Amino acid sequence: MRKLVKVAILSALLALGGCAAMMRTPPVPGDTLEVVRAKFGEPTAVHALPPGQVLEYATGPYGQFTWMARMGPDGKLLAFEQVLGDVGFGRIKIDKSTRADVMATVGRPAERSYLALSDLEVWSYRYKESGVWNSMMHVHFDRAGIVRKMISGPDPMYEEKRGFFRD
Repeated sequence: MRKLVKVAILSALLALGGCAAMMRTPPVPGDTLEVVRAKFGEPTAVHALPPGQVLEYATGPYGQFTWMARMGPDGKLLAFEQVLGDVGFGRIKIDKSTRADVMATVGRPAERSYLALSDLEVWSYRYKESGVWNSMMHVHFDRAGIVRKMISGPDPMYEEKRGFFRD
């Protein structure tokens, strides 16, 4: 029993430590690449985009936040923003955006799946819709890697589980 309590406390502390890492003071435009990395550590991904690069700081697969640090060609921060939300998803253009565009816009998905009947690959992202509702955005790609549709719905991870013996 004592061992179980110790494991539970250690797990809680580690989880809170991970959350605290993302609660740091955000970098400000003009900060250098070294300052951004000093504040947030190594990014989960780096995307090369004109005019510079984008550093991705994801909290997935169960997190609802991904921060993107957009760096200029001079190595200075242009913008630092949380992209999993209405504004970030609004930048994805149906019938135009590619997998690479989506990855550089909102980062890596929480889940990937395939719909055989419609022959579409689906990337799913957890987020807070309107900053309130636990939701998932499903981005559907055709075989060529072009976004064909986007569907938002409730995140099943937060839905009440109903079973055979429960109402």
